[in-house]
Amino acid sequence: HHQSALAIFAGEGGALMVKSTVELYGTSCCHLCEEAETVICEAGVVAEHIDIADDDGLLEKYGVRIPVLRRIDNGAELGWPFDAMAVVQFLA
Repeated sequence: HHQSALAIFAGEGGALMVKSTVELYGTSCCHLCEEAETVICEAGVVAEHIDIADDDGLLEKYGVRIPVLRRIDNGAELGWPFDAMAVVQFLA
């Protein structure tokens, strides 16, 4: 489970990384999810990837909607299509 108290953790090479505040729901072979990932990076956001293929409940909920960006703090969801500006506003 997520340790929300730990906001910053050491990444590779000891560099400090800000813990992701959003989750990107998708599957490993989802082309749109790769596009969404690019957009999220352009927005300067670090998203934690959740592969819904491993979870029947998530697959049922998000299967036809992926990629979906979800805020961990309040559960708000941003469905595809979105652009970098939309991501920034979504997290503002």
